[in-house]
Amino acid sequence: MPLDYEEILSWLREEDPARLEELWACADKVRVENVGDEVHLRGLIEISNHCRRRCGYCGLNAENLKVTRYRMTAEEILGCAVKAADYGYGTVVMQSGEDLALSGEFIAEVVSRIKSETDLAITLSLGERTDDELRLWREAGADRYLLRFETSNRAVYDKIHPPVGSTVSDRFSLLRRLGELGYEVGSGVMIGIPGTTYEDLACDIMKFAELDLDMIGVGPFISHPDTPLGSAAGVEGQVPNTEKMTYKVVALTRLVCPLTNIPSTTALATLNIAEGRELGLQRGANVVMPNMTPVEYRSLYKIYPAKACIKETSEECLACMAGRIRSLGRRPGLGRGDSANKLRRLKQETELR
Repeated sequence: MPLDYEEILSWLREEDPARLEELWACADKVRVENVGDEVHLRGLIEISNHCRRRCGYCGLNAENLKVTRYRMTAEEILGCAVKAADYGYGTVVMQSGEDLALSGEFIAEVVSRIKSETDLAITLSLGERTDDELRLWREAGADRYLLRFETSNRAVYDKIHPPVGSTVSDRFSLLRRLGELGYEVGSGVMIGIPGTTYEDLACDIMKFAELDLDMIGVGPFISHPDTPLGSAAGVEGQVPNTEKMTYKVVALTRLVCPLTNIPSTTALATLNIAEGRELGLQRGANVVMPNMTPVEYRSLYKIYPAKACIKETSEECLACMAGRIRSLGRRPGLGRGDSANKLRRLKQETELR
């Protein structure tokens, strides 16, 4: 079901429940046909909440002095990764604020050690880093990189992401460079950033296809109260940051990018703890990210308030996730869960040689 810009825009504005049921069903059918019934589990390790950025919505931003900062040791990270492998997860995701004390050499060493002791795929989500660092981490064995472009509206992006010094952010170029380095490339947007329009969001979804992304994460804009946008109100006519709008974007993303991996996010669970993740999985998603971060750190990685599952141990998170997946008639994925989109690209490259 290829969609053009006008069709995407129409679906984003759609409010008729019967029509939306058609959208959910279509997205689920495309998901089954292209990535199957497995739900891949990515063990999330939030390795540091230090950040040099001053993003207007994020509780980790450098100017928030109320945050108790932490930074995990190499041994702590490795211990979480080994535990994830023991649980049967195929991937770990090492995520942090943009923390330059996590040097290129430190991350490369941790990646190399995880690779030597497990069969895990490794995803990094460490912000905007130098080309030398990204190359070093790829050579050390990192498989994937996540970097959300947040919104394709440059004016809105600049308002929520003040520059660091004279550095001008160009995440689209960086995403393309990650692909050149051989990473599976992941990105995504926040839905309902103050000032974004339905037209902006339709452009975002078209951008997913243009970038040929391997992973796409979308979630509602939720600001931390101790930030400049903590009490920001939306403007008339803008996209709402609602649960329903998030499901629309998940479903449309599946239709536009049928082979990509799409997570049902923690933010959805935060909006609807009872069944947010399940509804995301029924409307196009095929990935969940159980939290492996040690409990003593988990509550400190507070990008936004009331985050779901911050008090669960990793064992409890595993049991909960597996049960929720099976309740849908789906099954936890086996192996690395590599992007079908990346595998398609590699096959095409091989055939052209």
